[in-house]
Amino acid sequence: MTTDATTDATGTAGTTGTVRLLDLRDAPLSVDEVLAAVDDPRAGGVVSFTGVVRDVDGGRAVTELEYVAHPDALAALGRVAEAVAGELDCVALAAVHRTGTLRVGETAVVVAASAAHRAEAFAAARRLIDDLKHTVPIWKRQVFADGDVEWVGAC
Repeated sequence: MTTDATTDATGTAGTTGTVRLLDLRDAPLSVDEVLAAVDDPRAGGVVSFTGVVRDVDGGRAVTELEYVAHPDALAALGRVAEAVAGELDCVALAAVHRTGTLRVGETAVVVAASAAHRAEAFAAARRLIDDLKHTVPIWKRQVFADGDVEWVGAC
C-alpha cells in the first residue's frame, strides 16, 4: 500500500491516492461501491470486471465454491494494486474479493479502474484482475454436483 493507506476495523484498505479500495469480505459484494471508489473528475474512462460463480467448470456441474484467503492476502492485493498504479497510467483502482461459501450466480470478485481515456482504463482493469488471480493467495474449493471436490491454486 502507499503511505497514505488506511485500514478500518473491518480490514478494508483504501487510500486517497490511486489505490482507493481493497478488501476481502465474507459478505456479498457491491459493484456500485467499487465503481464509486474509482469515480474521479479526471477520469474519462471507467472499466469494471465482475467475476460470478458459474454453474459449470470443465464440463462438470458446479453447486458451490468456497474461497479461502491466506492471512497475508490483503497485503498481497495491496502490492498488486500498487504495482498496477505505478506502471500504468490510471487515475484510480479498486478491488474487492469474496471469501467463504458462494452459490452459483453470486459475485466472487469486483475490480474497477478509471483513467483519462478508455484504453488506459481497460489496461489497468485487465492487469488488476489478472495479477490478482495469479498472485494473491486466495484458494478456491469447487463442489461438483456429483459430490467431488476440487481445490484450485490461486484465484
